[in-house]
Amino acid sequence: MDKSPDAFRTISEVAEWLGVPAHVLRFWESKFTQVKPVKRAGGRRYYRPADMALLGGIKALLHDDGMTIKGVQKLLREKGVAHVAGFAPAFDPEAGPVDASERPAARVRRVAENVVPFQAREEAEEQDPDQEPDTA
Repeated sequence: MDKSPDAFRTISEVAEWLGVPAHVLRFWESKFTQVKPVKRAGGRRYYRPADMALLGGIKALLHDDGMTIKGVQKLLREKGVAHVAGFAPAFDPEAGPVDASERPAARVRRVAENVVPFQAREEAEEQDPDQEPDTA
């Protein structure tokens, strides 16, 4: 029987979902006091759906958007947990790890890499108005 979407998840389940090692989640707990998994006997961690959303948002901001830990900490202080959690991908227990290449920020970066600056286009047109600008 599969777990409910509202079920608590182990550290290994969350690590697999996010595509990061478990030690990274433990490190983030030390840097982001807002992440507070339930700890059972023996110190085993169980993450609530809200914890997972926050961790997903933290991962997206750090790994996909290139923010620093201090930057994400500041964002949490200024905008709150819900704002950061909003960057998390939707949790789908049937899906594999989150594919960072499909996050909106990654798609924007791919498009931006192919954009020819306006000035470069003008210079190319001045040299040969009938030739397409070099985008490489």
